[in-house]
Amino acid sequence: MEEINTDAAPPSIGPFSQAIRDGDRIYVSGQGPVDPASGDIVGDTIGEQTERTLENIDAVLAAAERSLDDVVKATVFVQDMDDYDEINGVYAERFSAPYPARSAVQVEDLPIDIGVEIEVVASAREEET
Repeated sequence: MEEINTDAAPPSIGPFSQAIRDGDRIYVSGQGPVDPASGDIVGDTIGEQTERTLENIDAVLAAAERSLDDVVKATVFVQDMDDYDEINGVYAERFSAPYPARSAVQVEDLPIDIGVEIEVVASAREEET
């Protein structure tokens, strides 16, 4: 296993890594809409929060020389399922077909006062040319 860490995404708020590379997969811990420089929550709307969350995920993946294009599975945790369509709209803009497999679950609470958290699994496999 190899730890992946970057200052371009918020630091972990507990005893866990931003991401771990294990074999051909990269497991990115749940990210939220937090500015890595200030530590402030970003976004007045769930769409803005989703955009920042995906930027943070992309930053962690970039530290592993990967991007959102390498994501094979995503899990979206949302506090209010009424926000699902707005989250989906931003998600569809940031990912391209074939879209990653995905789950979305409504949760009662998240570790900080945010409306969305997303974790992903990405391929670490080098493309054959």
